[in-house]
Amino acid sequence: MPTPALAIRPVEPHELEAVGELTVLAYRADGLSYDTYEPSLRDAASRARTATVLVAEQEDRLVGAVTVATRLGPWAEQAVRGDAVVRMLVVDPARRGRGIGAALAAACVDVARADGCSVLRLSSHDGSPAHRVYERLGFARVPELDWSPGGGVVLRAFALPLVPWCGQCGEELTPGGHEHCRAAAESEPPRYCVQCRRPVQATPAGWTARCAEHAPLTG
Repeated sequence: MPTPALAIRPVEPHELEAVGELTVLAYRADGLSYDTYEPSLRDAASRARTATVLVAEQEDRLVGAVTVATRLGPWAEQAVRGDAVVRMLVVDPARRGRGIGAALAAACVDVARADGCSVLRLSSHDGSPAHRVYERLGFARVPELDWSPGGGVVLRAFALPLVPWCGQCGEELTPGGHEHCRAAAESEPPRYCVQCRRPVQATPAGWTARCAEHAPLTG
């Protein structure tokens, strides 16, 4: 029997409540939901206001969802300018093991690239089977960015460079980035084109860094 077609697309406004409920359902199935966290899990509308919410649809049913934040904001944890962050990637527990999570993660890569991000980052619970999916997509572990939101929960950090060069120092961009460059990116424009490592010129107003060959980077 053929596998039903899977569509990954931006969420529609009328679907936000369903996405919130699906997120709670998936977190509960993994034992990761608790009373004080469920309001945030349900609040897909807030995520959609400052980030991109994608859904997976199969047989006219929402079977997965994910948020990808590409312009900082409240859902871009541990991010600096140029980072994209994956949040709350969930799959209907009844539909797991069918490639839905991998399709959502791959779509996040496409969104981050299209929005000009340099690195795609995510945090995942220790021991999650999703780690294999991320590694197949090219994500690397970044232990120095592991963190805990509290309650004994440990989140493992992963990152996927989307461009070859660091915009601050012009050297090869690594999954963890360069500590001093990440600090500089919080307040300074890039100095090098992330595609060809040519020096760029920056204008001060809202900054725009231009390379003679590639599209401008703006902040």
